[in-house]
Amino acid sequence: MRCFRRSLALILFVFVVCCNRPADGEIGVRIKDLVMVGGARDNQLSGFGLVVGLANDGDKDPVYTVQSVANMLQRYGIHLPASTLSSKNIAAVIVTADIHAFVKNGSRLDVTVSAMGDAKSLQGGVLLQTPLFGADGKTYAVAQGALAVGGFIGGNSGGGGATVQKNHPTVAQISSGALVEKEIPTQIVHDNQIQLLLREPDFTSAARMAQTINDAFPGSAEASDPTMVRVKLPQGSEKSPVAFVARLEALEMIPDTSARIIINERTGTIVATSRIAISACAVSHGELTISIASSLDVSQPAPASQGGKTVVTPRTDTKVVEPKGALLALSEMPTIEKVASGLNAIGVSPRDMMSIFQAMKQAGALQAELILR
Repeated sequence: MRCFRRSLALILFVFVVCCNRPADGEIGVRIKDLVMVGGARDNQLSGFGLVVGLANDGDKDPVYTVQSVANMLQRYGIHLPASTLSSKNIAAVIVTADIHAFVKNGSRLDVTVSAMGDAKSLQGGVLLQTPLFGADGKTYAVAQGALAVGGFIGGNSGGGGATVQKNHPTVAQISSGALVEKEIPTQIVHDNQIQLLLREPDFTSAARMAQTINDAFPGSAEASDPTMVRVKLPQGSEKSPVAFVARLEALEMIPDTSARIIINERTGTIVATSRIAISACAVSHGELTISIASSLDVSQPAPASQGGKTVVTPRTDTKVVEPKGALLALSEMPTIEKVASGLNAIGVSPRDMMSIFQAMKQAGALQAELILR
């Protein structure tokens, strides 16, 4: 039997209330958690390298791998044609890392190693010394070390063999596997000002932040746009900007949050901020059940009949059940708590709830941004 069913049931999803709470219970958030300081940014590094010791799990002799092996051997005084080499124990990889602001020479970075050829696994491999370049083409770090894969692949594929794989064995990491060789210059003070960049751009949040800073340091902050707040260094703080930034980051404010609902149909997840509201409307959501049952009937000839044959005939029964629906009137819901309780009272599944939200948005009753994933 194949059964396609949409049933009314106890609500199975959870509203996740984000950011702001009601006015009487709002909690301040540190400026440190809302912004990043202009100039104190990360930079990306990447490089091409070789991983050795793969026990026949390496590349299947692509040109770039064997040529790289030949070039590496030349550094050690061994000159061999690339055509005579094999890469079954070696894999060509791309090495990536993020270098944080203010990192000094000799510091260590975590690196990610990814196979770029047809290697089966990087398990048990060792990355040879690999320079890591910035976007300007200069070398800022050097990576080397044993790989931690965090996965495996077992069994023989093909020929009826079974294969078991966990995670991605062609991507590995080396904790503290790169040494910083060149410091990236970082400057956070420009024209005696510090720029605070909001992680979530918003006009109201930027204005509130500037007001909060001005309350602590009068006349020092200005919100130039929804993303940036400029702060002048107070007199006497020019020689100690780090201490001033630390005082700024400790200030607390209440950020503003837009009314927004995120719907992920694949996972059945619904996330809503506390600012959403639903205007008065009426909702009707019925139940439709379609049942299709297939069976086989046997037709036999009468006793002592001449030339009769037993025949098997298929039979299909289809039933459609659609109970009467009701139009439920919903009063105005100005808070997330009323929205959750009102929609829970309807008693629908998460998938039905997604359809209701979309219909409410089209009807103009949902006062929030609706984002579908």
